[in-house]
Amino acid sequence: MSATRKGLAVRLGGWSIRHRKTAIVGWLLFVVVVAVVGGMSGSRQMTNSENSTGDSARAEKILEDAGLQTPAGEMVMLRGDRPDAWRDAARDLLARLERTGETVRVQPPVRSEDGREALISFEMKGDPDTAGERVGPVVEAVEKTESAHRGVVAYEFGDATAQHRLDDMLTDDFKKAELTAVPLALGILLVVFGALVAALLPVLLAVTACVGTFGLLALVSHQLPLFDSTNSVMFLVGLAVGVDYSLFYLRRERDERAAGRDAGTALRIAAATSGRAVLISGVTVMLAMAGMFLSGLMLFHGFAVATILVVLMAMLGSVTVLPAMLSWLGDRIDAGRVPLLNRRRKKGVHASGGLSGRLMRPVLARPKLFAAVSGVLLLVLCAPAVGMKTEQLGLEKQFGSDAPITVAYQEITGSFPGGPAPAEVVLRSDEVGSARFDAAVADFKKELAASGRFGKTVDVEAHRTEGVARIEVPLAGDGQDATSRRALDTLKEDLVPRVLGPVSDQVYVTGELASSRDFNDQLKTDIAPVFLFIAAVTFVLMLLCFRSLPIAIVSILLNLLSVGAAYGTMTAVFQHGWGAEWLGMEPAGAIEGWMPLFVLVILFGLSMDYHVFVVSRIREAHERGLTTRDAIREGIRTTAGSVTGAAAIMVAVFAVFALLRMQDMQQMGVGLAVAVLVDATLVRMVLLPSVMALLGERNWYLPRALRWLPNVSHGEEPVERPRPPLVGAGR
Repeated sequence: MSATRKGLAVRLGGWSIRHRKTAIVGWLLFVVVVAVVGGMSGSRQMTNSENSTGDSARAEKILEDAGLQTPAGEMVMLRGDRPDAWRDAARDLLARLERTGETVRVQPPVRSEDGREALISFEMKGDPDTAGERVGPVVEAVEKTESAHRGVVAYEFGDATAQHRLDDMLTDDFKKAELTAVPLALGILLVVFGALVAALLPVLLAVTACVGTFGLLALVSHQLPLFDSTNSVMFLVGLAVGVDYSLFYLRRERDERAAGRDAGTALRIAAATSGRAVLISGVTVMLAMAGMFLSGLMLFHGFAVATILVVLMAMLGSVTVLPAMLSWLGDRIDAGRVPLLNRRRKKGVHASGGLSGRLMRPVLARPKLFAAVSGVLLLVLCAPAVGMKTEQLGLEKQFGSDAPITVAYQEITGSFPGGPAPAEVVLRSDEVGSARFDAAVADFKKELAASGRFGKTVDVEAHRTEGVARIEVPLAGDGQDATSRRALDTLKEDLVPRVLGPVSDQVYVTGELASSRDFNDQLKTDIAPVFLFIAAVTFVLMLLCFRSLPIAIVSILLNLLSVGAAYGTMTAVFQHGWGAEWLGMEPAGAIEGWMPLFVLVILFGLSMDYHVFVVSRIREAHERGLTTRDAIREGIRTTAGSVTGAAAIMVAVFAVFALLRMQDMQQMGVGLAVAVLVDATLVRMVLLPSVMALLGERNWYLPRALRWLPNVSHGEEPVERPRPPLVGAGR
């Protein structure tokens, strides 16, 4: 076979083996340099306008252009055991707040209808982005006031306290994820390979890929600002994909060595088969992730860059550094064997497939039955998704009902509806501060009071020099329910345009509920083009890879079933609460707004790992002369161990995120873990072989009009004479 006929994976593997020192040291130096440089440069987070869309984004942009930051608002509710019992505590608290030196615009107490509660509102001084770091003295002042006045209970809620608790939670949770996911992956790999060195190698490659991507993302963030959760998402995807790619490659090399191949030949076959599958899978995943660029939300642009970079790093490491390491280690890859776990095959004997081999007999004997049963089971899993409800989950839902901040939110909302989550009217006008403008604002307040759908404390903040005004309007209800939504509709569709429109050049409504609605509206617009893009990309790549129209179509349908299973599970657990208590989780009543689109793209990409790997082995066996049914049996049997190990690692990594405290991380973890588990078992081991068995030789059908497509080999290239080992192999 001439050099020009070698596949890219073989050429990359051959170069790495011949220059293994350069490949290994170069990789480590690159990772260290980008991590250090990225850490020194710092990363930039999205501004409020960049993280919003629609009218909410326009409102935030007006404030940012005027150099006005929305201050970090805080509120404290004092509740006494009888009417007006809170008054002494309120005076004490006002004095303590002033002494902290961190508060401004402290409002006098607002009395509730029954007189037992009072609400004190104020703002934190300085940059709202750092308010969480400076809120400590304020929290301490509230706690001391509560301790000093028996019979009075204090509840504090606001941007600064939420930011403070969120930062602590994210830091703790991310450390927990790192410290749990990596040992889990290592433990599963120990079971798969039965040797410590073989288990460590994929984990080390995946971790270095993630570390390098952290540095690259920090640099990229100065051009494309990132969302808070982007690094967590990148780590989750990077660890799962990085370990999987290395596992596929290493497992094939071990299989070939166990079959009696010399070290060089085993590496060449691994590169030509699993290495090629890794490249195809990696490119497919990256192109699928690129679909997020079609979204109108910058949040998804950041997710796209993060996942593409980490998949690229993992893919490159697997087809370059891994073969170099395997060449250097040789048979030392089996060092540190665990006696009870090591199942190294005897020379010349491939894996029997164990359970998968036994499963294939009934599946291939009665493919119609197994296709029907597995299809029905998958549709049952998908069914709850029909009633999926999405929203941008507020912090009170993210933290859980037992968290102090959630309790405070609920108590304040119960006594002062709309207070913790008001709507915000932002307008630009040359008339700000004029008599005509003041009259319009006065009329606006009267209309709000007359409608009965808004709270009492309407706060107006006018900036005459900048020509900008900001009006906080408490909504009736709890900030998310039907009452609040009707109030928002009244505000946006009637009161704001009718009363404030005549004195404003631009006027928009933002706030938690308005922002959530704008976000959901944008997502509904985005999901169709994103889906069409990734479906088209997957179809074309599968067509090019396998030269088969049926396999390309089946790939799309199977991926849709996996995504549907994820949607259905998330809806059942986190919206309806089915099984949530058993899982130790708490339903939020809705799915986080960005989750459906994100899960769609991630699963469409990750599902291709197993699909390409399994179908490649089936096609490889078919090209060797086996019938389609025998090729299916051979392909499933020989890939079962790798797919099972890879799936176990992905499920374990995603399950770690399901155990974190943030609601969106839990939803993502559960959805992805269930989808991968279903995909690697029910879909790839039952539905895929049964459907392919039903299609028979039609699996390889290609219309005459498409027969110009290149015929890509799926196995070891035939050779006419013995080949010497690749230079340096096994030394």
